[in-house]
Amino acid sequence: MNKLEEAREIINRVDLDMIKLFKERMYAATLVANYKKENNLPILDQKREDAIVDKNIKLLDDKELENYYLEWFRTMLKVSKDYQTKLNED
Repeated sequence: MNKLEEAREIINRVDLDMIKLFKERMYAATLVANYKKENNLPILDQKREDAIVDKNIKLLDDKELENYYLEWFRTMLKVSKDYQTKLNED
């Protein structure tokens, strides 16, 4: 196996793990959406979102990847909020 094949195997394994984690996170987003709907709360909690971003960027601890991680993480948060909004419209 060459280095490219090895890298692709790692990516495939990580992608599979990320799919499982994505589904788990979206399940949690469903629980959040239900709670917010029941308690008449807005989907966006900017203070909470800012705290999550700050906490996770510190956990990353890699300045070279920081901007890429922020872009990916903020996209994930947007997807979660979009899904919660859809759930609350149903």
